[in-house]
Amino acid sequence: MRTLLVILSLFIQTTLMVEASMPSLNDIENIDLNIKDHEVAVTFLGLSEGEATLIQGANNENILVNAGGKETVAELEGWLYLYDVKDISKLILTTNELELTEKQFNRLISKYHIREIITTPELSAEIKKEQGTTNKAAVVSWGASTKKRILPEMIAVVQFVGKDDNEGMDLTLEFFNHRILLMTSFTPRAEKTLMTKDLENINVFKIPKYAMKDALSEKLIEYLNPQISILFAPEEEKHDPDILVDLHESWSEIYSTKKHGTITIKFTDSNYEVITIPIEADD
Repeated sequence: MRTLLVILSLFIQTTLMVEASMPSLNDIENIDLNIKDHEVAVTFLGLSEGEATLIQGANNENILVNAGGKETVAELEGWLYLYDVKDISKLILTTNELELTEKQFNRLISKYHIREIITTPELSAEIKKEQGTTNKAAVVSWGASTKKRILPEMIAVVQFVGKDDNEGMDLTLEFFNHRILLMTSFTPRAEKTLMTKDLENINVFKIPKYAMKDALSEKLIEYLNPQISILFAPEEEKHDPDILVDLHESWSEIYSTKKHGTITIKFTDSNYEVITIPIEADD
């Protein structure tokens, strides 16, 4: 059993990382990010399996990108409770396979009143079959070059969609001058396509496949030149040391959910700050 340790004093005025051991989950009602107009928060949830990214806007709208794995549904719901998420307007799934069971998937839709599911053309047909007869959400397919406003001041742009093994949907989130790249695919074809896009100097880069061996090339890292790199990390996995070296050499700040726990990045129109909520294993 892992104990979630949370930070009570969340924000200061400069861009920084906060990391501390504070009271347990049972002592905290929720985390108030105090998101004002022209602000947004992107949180990479520290699950023990799979990936889940929470996007929150000033209009109290919540968007979830992926939903972890079959064994982490309780963890996901625990984090959503901490972040005071009761309603999710959009669920974006970037892989070509549904990672939850049918029962888990339909519970998520029902509990959080999910109104729209956005996914790849490959997965959309399966999702329409998996949905229950009640509380159905609209299912929307996004193809390459799709560009949609998902929050009043945030635009999602699909940079690549593939249906081969190790491919899915790779998209950028654009908020004022900030750009976040959520990369799922890890094939030479995907990298070649991304390097034809205007993706130099990415602010935040979510790395695919936990930065395992051959998940990312040095050439693409140099091209993206990310300021911050985010690594989701199941406990049993290890990152490719060559990828970590390449990231360090690009002067990217590296945050791992295995080391730092849940990672929230709060953006204003001109700046951002990083807050980490560590996860500590029981003895």
